[in-house]
Order: sequence, then structure tokens, then C-alpha cells
Amino acid sequence: MARTVWDSTVGKKTVMAVSGLIMLLYLVVHMIGNLKIFFGAGEFNHYAHWLRTIGEPFMHYEWTLWVVRVVLLAAVVAHAVSAYQLSRRDIKARPRKYVHKKPRAGYATRTMRWGGVILGLFIVWHILDLTTGTVHSGGFETGKPYQNVVDTFSTWYGNAVYIVAMLALGLHIRHGFWSAAQTLGAGSRTRDRALKTVANVLALSLTAGFIAVPVGVMTGVVS
Repeated sequence: MARTVWDSTVGKKTVMAVSGLIMLLYLVVHMIGNLKIFFGAGEFNHYAHWLRTIGEPFMHYEWTLWVVRVVLLAAVVAHAVSAYQLSRRDIKARPRKYVHKKPRAGYATRTMRWGGVILGLFIVWHILDLTTGTVHSGGFETGKPYQNVVDTFSTWYGNAVYIVAMLALGLHIRHGFWSAAQTLGAGSRTRDRALKTVANVLALSLTAGFIAVPVGVMTGVVS
């Protein structure tokens, strides 16, 4: 039954919608945590340490964090695979491009695929920069996330990569949230306007919240 559901277009769209909502929930929590950087190094570093001790003593050090990472990785893979397969299925269904583009297709809709690619590449860069320190500038310091964040956003390319990715994220969320609601049956004539409003508010809030951090470093509010 699971294979039958996965092989169907509806099944893939459902997997894409659920995995997208899981990632969206994480992004909301992650943004709120990121904003703690405006309360100083002590507050931000303490928050980062707390993330590794959630559930103690029942859970060992970092076990809860790794559970979250595994769930997120599964969501990202499921989202990407279902999106790719749906895209290939769509191309096979109409190998020739439409003569006229759909007038109702918004900018976010037309850039969903490229936005997904940009976000996928950004996730890899973000992990290598602030989690493993592999591509980090200024000398990565384990256990000092505040200093590492300031180092990253003290470079023009660190700011450029992050801001471009967050703009792509905003567009992705704006269309993706509403699309997920339709897939899961939450949409209707009476609720569509409210769902689109929620999608716009989420996209704007998350984009602004994430971009506030590099802007804070650039303007000297965070230093």
C-alpha cells in the first residue's frame, strides 16, 4: 500500500506537503532562536548549549539534537525526491513547452524549482560554515556560535549567500505553504484568502527575521 501511494502523483504531493510543513515548523523555531543573538554573546551561546542538553538526563548529551537532525534530513530528502519526480513526471506529460505562459502563474510559482536548488546548495554551505567550520572564515571556534556568526557576516560573500538564500526561502514558503494546504485538503473558496494571507505573513516574517541577523552584524548592532 505504501508503494502504491508513493507511486501516485497524489501520494508524492502529500509527501512533499507534509515534509515541507515539518521543515517550516523547524524554520520558525530556528528563526526565533537566531534572534537571541541581539541579546548578546552570553545569551546566544547559552541557548546554543541548551540545544545540546535538551532532554537530559533521560536523553544523553546531543541525542535530542541528533533526533531533530535525522528527522530534518529525512524531510529534506523526501521533499527533494518527491519534487524531482513530480517535475520529471510533469515534463514527460507535456514534452513540448506551452506556446503561451499561464498568466496566473506568479513569480514564486515560476521559480519554485530553481529556488529549491538554491536552498539545497545553501543548506550544504550553511552546515559547512557554522556547524562543521569547514568553509568558515576567521577561524571557527567550537562552542562559540556567537563569534562564528559574527565572523561569517563580517564578510561580503557570507552576507550575499545568506541574504540571497533567505529571499529564495521567502518565495518558496509563500507558494509552498498555500500549495501544501491545497494538497492536504485545507483549501476552499472561503479559506483560500486566509491561507494566502498566512502564507504571505509567514514568508515575510521568516525572511525578515533571518535577514535581521546579517543586517545586525553589518550595522554594528551585533558585534
